Amino acid sequence: MTGKNARRNAFLRLVSGNVTAYGSEFRYSLFPSKEVVIGRDPSCQVVLDAMMYRMVSRRHAVVRPLSSSIDSESNWVICDLNSANGTYLNGQRLQGCQQLMPGDRITLGYDGPEFVFEYTINQQYTVISSVSDATSLPPAGYQPPTLPDSSVSFTQLFPIISTGKDLTRKAYLIPGVLTVVFVVLMFATVGDPQANQVIVGSYIAFAAYYFIYQLCGKRKPWWVLLGAALTTIIILLSPLLDFFIFIFRGILPGNLPSDQESITFTELLIRYFFGAGLMEELIKALPILLAYAIGKGVRSPWRESVGVWEPLDGILLGTASAVGFTLLETLGQYVPQITQNVAIQAGDGAGQLAGLQLLIPRILGSVAGHMAYSGYLGYFIGLAVLKPRKSWQILLIGYLTASGLHALWNATGTLNGLLLVVVGVLSYAFLMAAILKARALSPTREHNFATRFLGPK
Repeated sequence: MTGKNARRNAFLRLVSGNVTAYGSEFRYSLFPSKEVVIGRDPSCQVVLDAMMYRMVSRRHAVVRPLSSSIDSESNWVICDLNSANGTYLNGQRLQGCQQLMPGDRITLGYDGPEFVFEYTINQQYTVISSVSDATSLPPAGYQPPTLPDSSVSFTQLFPIISTGKDLTRKAYLIPGVLTVVFVVLMFATVGDPQANQVIVGSYIAFAAYYFIYQLCGKRKPWWVLLGAALTTIIILLSPLLDFFIFIFRGILPGNLPSDQESITFTELLIRYFFGAGLMEELIKALPILLAYAIGKGVRSPWRESVGVWEPLDGILLGTASAVGFTLLETLGQYVPQITQNVAIQAGDGAGQLAGLQLLIPRILGSVAGHMAYSGYLGYFIGLAVLKPRKSWQILLIGYLTASGLHALWNATGTLNGLLLVVVGVLSYAFLMAAILKARALSPTREHNFATRFLGPK
């Protein structure tokens, strides 16, 4: 059905990105009875290349018709769909929805693709009965950009020359390089089981931490994170550990009897709360507090890189501290004990195998164990920095909660595996909830990245 009338045809014009590299331009028509979703998901009406625009969420923003009046100069609104990097309208981050005016610039993410909202006035127009069919059609006379078959550039033949910073920022180059390094080291230490255990344990710990780092989405210098892990290891190897043991297991009721079956579960939980929860979580929190103190004493930009200024900083440093704690505890205590005990009964080969079987779950389990407790407490330390008037209440709640989860894990480990799974899942959920809330509270969230491994982004 067609008709003739003065009509303003609205559209979005993509004005940034490589899609205009060959002299063509992308325009996306807007229809008064159909919303247009912009994102990387193939189901969107405006689909952006997933490799070119990693800052764009799968369903990033939507342009909705405000009314069906054909005489209205501006009858569309732009809404952000809870995107990871935000939607900007004329340089200002969009909160909720806002009406569009001709010439408005829409940017997906802080430095992502940019669209201009425009319209033209036509005297003749066609109303298509199926709006869904109309949204899939390109503008009249549109020809997609093509390259001649014989056109092959130098950078296409040697892509490594042109990738630049994207090679390290978007291609996960560093994890791949470290994997190669660890593999070569394992080949070089064949026949040395202790060296193999250190290499395997370090690699698994790096992989577990990298997972948390990607979820947090804030860049922190690697040497600061490594420093937090090493500081925890130094504390555990220093006489300061004896002082903590004297306080929490000597003065306070944190010492465990040799026969744990002789006491009730409640008493066991209380002893673990003091002797494992309060003591170990305080030890792992010391590097976070040290980073905060150092950050307070230096100038920008070192202050922001080293210090603790928000919950994400606390989570990153707390989980890094937990990596150091887990590695030393596993490689220096649990694995050697199991290896020696099994070797005495069944030989060296069986002992080494038993040690490796213990090593892998203990390191991987740190995501729902030590890293979960320390990261959760780190969230509260960073939150206390953001909310200084309530800092002591915030720190107390975080310290007691993290210590309680730690004690519950240790105590249920003496009962059965099912309860241990429940506590592990609960601890992991606490950490993930803290990461999500920290990302929402982050003062630098406009510049952060955030990876979602499952579901729409």
